[in-house]
Amino acid sequence: MKINDVKEKLKKLQSVKFILPDGNAIPKHFHVTEVGIITKNFIDCGGTIREDKIANFQLWTADDFDHRLAPKKLLDIIELSEKTLKLDNLEIEVEYQSDTIGKFGLDFNGTSFLLTNKQTDCLDKDKCGIDEPILESTSSCSPKTGCC
Repeated sequence: MKINDVKEKLKKLQSVKFILPDGNAIPKHFHVTEVGIITKNFIDCGGTIREDKIANFQLWTADDFDHRLAPKKLLDIIELSEKTLKLDNLEIEVEYQSDTIGKFGLDFNGTSFLLTNKQTDCLDKDKCGIDEPILESTSSCSPKTGCC
């Protein structure tokens, strides 16, 4: 989900709710402690130089159980970030504390923002000699059985 998508959703919401991939909600008294830009310059395993740029939201919960972040307030934080950081319409990554700092993608289900699992991957499978996985047949029919 990109910055502009989140802004449009926030304009229509009465409250902001984030759901973890396991289905549990982040406590209602969460804070957004950071909105920023993360730029990652790196070389992949195939030798290609790459740059990734994402928007980052860091969510945090404290003991101020009565705290609530209104949609308008989060929208104001995002718009201030756009002005001061020159934040473009980037893909969003959300950080949230669990056993370690978790990094999540972001989606929306109509009422809540969904934190989605992210996966590592080889970025240059051709140069590394990694073939795409071959899907196993779900049918017992094959040319050798005569059923085809």
